[in-house]
Amino acid sequence: MQTPQFLRRKAAGEYLKSKYGFGSERTLAKLACLGGGPLFRKAANAAIYAPEDLDAWAVAKIGAPQKSTSDAAEA
Repeated sequence: MQTPQFLRRKAAGEYLKSKYGFGSERTLAKLACLGGGPLFRKAANAAIYAPEDLDAWAVAKIGAPQKSTSDAAEA
């Protein structure tokens, strides 16, 4: 069994930005307080994120393909 790799918040934000084009350390910090962000764990005083949790959260945030900006208003 492979040990999961965890990313600290800054690296998690960079991971999201590079893979999905959105997300940041500040966004993750805000969502950790308000809710609505990816699952995270606490290790001492640091928030750590599993890449698979970041992926699941990001994919859930991505909408369906659109041909124009007015497509969203029709849904």
